Amino acid sequence: MSAPIIEAKNISKRLGSGSAQVLALKHVDLSLGSGNLTVLMGPSGSGKTTLLSILGCMLAPTEGTVRICGRATAGLGHEQLAEIRRQHIGFVFQSYHLFPTLTAAENVQMALDVRGEIGAVARRKTKEALVRVGLEPKSGAFPRELSGGEQQRVAIARAVVADPSVILADEPTGALDGVNGQAVMAILSGIAKERNHAVLVVTHDTRLLRFADNILHIEDGVLKREEGANANVLRMRSIA
Repeated sequence: MSAPIIEAKNISKRLGSGSAQVLALKHVDLSLGSGNLTVLMGPSGSGKTTLLSILGCMLAPTEGTVRICGRATAGLGHEQLAEIRRQHIGFVFQSYHLFPTLTAAENVQMALDVRGEIGAVARRKTKEALVRVGLEPKSGAFPRELSGGEQQRVAIARAVVADPSVILADEPTGALDGVNGQAVMAILSGIAKERNHAVLVVTHDTRLLRFADNILHIEDGVLKREEGANANVLRMRSIA
């Protein structure tokens, strides 16, 4: 069995100070392997986004250790953490975060620009990423000319264009209707399988569970259960 792409052990995170301090995460253990799409579910305020931020090297844990592709993040400075993000992590957000004055292709290629990849190779990778999400014909369109589902597909292309080890998606279907949400999840599932990435999706939508290889539940900062998607489907059927 291959080593996990991301491994978190005994992660706790305190937010705030004094009487307003809260323990947002409590002794979380998590492992993400390649080739799998993992869904993380939980109510608002349960710690989902805090955990995603720690796994994405945007927030440091108060306690515990995180390893990404075998490298521990503890004690690393801002530049070193930024380098890990550039090398290994692609982000997809609910609100797309596209630059309105750039075309779809230019938005995708920006992820290569920050890595120092330019010229013909960058243009080829950008085209391949847009083909992968079915948007190459609209590479010259601006975000305002694209539907919400198309904008999210551009955001996914930007996340995968540099071939990161892991994709972290925070409510990627939250602003989409059911049809577009299912389409986006199908793309993310295909990326996990075909490109051998690890994909972690935070969502509230139980309709998306059929795309998951693994399902995690978090509540009050505690990771309560991890199970295979098939087991979860069988459990839901037994309730219905």
